[in-house]
Amino acid sequence: MQVKEIKHEGLTHELEITIGAQDIDARVDNRLKEVSKTIRMPGFRPGKVPMNIMKKRYGKAVMGEVLESAVNETSDKVLKEKGLKPALQPKIEVKEFDEGKDLVYSMNIEVLPEFKVADIKGIKLEKPVAKAEKKAVDEALERIAESNQATEEIKTKRATKDGDIVIIDFHGRTADDNKEHPGMHAHDHQLKLGSGQFINGFEEQLVGKKPGDKVEVKVSFPEEYGAAELAGRDAIFDVDVKAIHEAVTPKIDDEFAKSLGLDDLKALKAAIEEQVQNELDMHSRMKLKKSLLDILDEKHDFEVPASMLDMEFDSIVRQVEMENAQSGSDEKLSDDDKAELKTIAERRVRLGLVLSEIGNENKIQVADADLQKAVINEAQKYRGQEKEVFDYYSKNRQALESLRAPIFEEKVVDFILELADVKEKEVSVDELTAEEEEAPKAKAKKSPAKKPAAKKASSKDSKDEKPKAAAKKPAAKKKAAAKK
Repeated sequence: MQVKEIKHEGLTHELEITIGAQDIDARVDNRLKEVSKTIRMPGFRPGKVPMNIMKKRYGKAVMGEVLESAVNETSDKVLKEKGLKPALQPKIEVKEFDEGKDLVYSMNIEVLPEFKVADIKGIKLEKPVAKAEKKAVDEALERIAESNQATEEIKTKRATKDGDIVIIDFHGRTADDNKEHPGMHAHDHQLKLGSGQFINGFEEQLVGKKPGDKVEVKVSFPEEYGAAELAGRDAIFDVDVKAIHEAVTPKIDDEFAKSLGLDDLKALKAAIEEQVQNELDMHSRMKLKKSLLDILDEKHDFEVPASMLDMEFDSIVRQVEMENAQSGSDEKLSDDDKAELKTIAERRVRLGLVLSEIGNENKIQVADADLQKAVINEAQKYRGQEKEVFDYYSKNRQALESLRAPIFEEKVVDFILELADVKEKEVSVDELTAEEEEAPKAKAKKSPAKKPAAKKASSKDSKDEKPKAAAKKPAAKKKAAAKK
């Protein structure tokens, strides 16, 4: 094997590797000998087929396998001998090869930068902390009560209005052929007027009606309606208004607490206070970690691999564009926006490399138990589909490994914080929970850019890559055709 360096610019190396024809032939012979042990050919015992016959019949068939094996083996050997640590998978291109001739291929590698980790002992940090306030607990308690509203029938003979819950029977049919379709009828259906649960125009025609009224509701199904046989068609629904109900917020007392599975109101408030405090502690941790990463960023300045930078930048841009789409904005990122996002991406890559180096130097590892806990946490996000999530990760090693990076990062952060000089500072809840824009200064020659029009990526400065939805959310049960 011959190795020639074609180019070396910064972190990029281009090598040309030549594997001699004799080496290739020897590899082919060895592979054919292995294959011959399982080949059955008339007149020959297994493993005794002459090599010239094996080459003639199976030589071309094993050549591709041999070349792939030769390239993988020699490229790994070259990387080890030269001490090159690729940032991403090297790009390999076969330049010359023919039967009986040398194999020549090029290997383009972008390597990880070499840098010295700054002293992390005794880093001075301030940790903002806040206590759960009674007001926050009371507000959370009110929200819980509102989300557990019951309904009561209105006894007075008044007409319906937005916000009322009407009990209705309805039977529908398409207007052009007077034909009823599946899902176009229901009995004792509860519909909150103004909720937008049914297709446009349906709920509005029930406002101002009284129990006992029979209403002919005329609507048009949207062109993009899910049921193809109804999309874009006019329909008529015969609706019987049977009763009017209104939402009633339960009284916040011991009985309400018991309905939620707690002993009494005191226990419910304690549970809410604990939850609120946990959320504040998460904000405190996030702010502390942000301060730590800012310091680490200031202490390290080195060139990052362009390939890793591009991947991170593309990920951030996709996130911003997705957030724009979800908010209904069609505003495009300007060149200044992209320049600032590029700076954020560079900071993230650099910090990721620093944290990785600190973790490796100190032999920090992610145990299987940590991964199992992470899978459980993911499963809890998809109630009713926990088994699907567990199956997804058990069958998808790559997805499981994607959980390792954020766990590793948090372990490294915890390790540094143990060595740091951390002082707590009491702040208000509003100050603690105020969001921060992620706007690091550029390390290179970039000037500060204006803030992107869209919300930026998370201020956590994390290299975490969350797995794509491990399991799709449960499909809703088929709704009545009157519904959206």
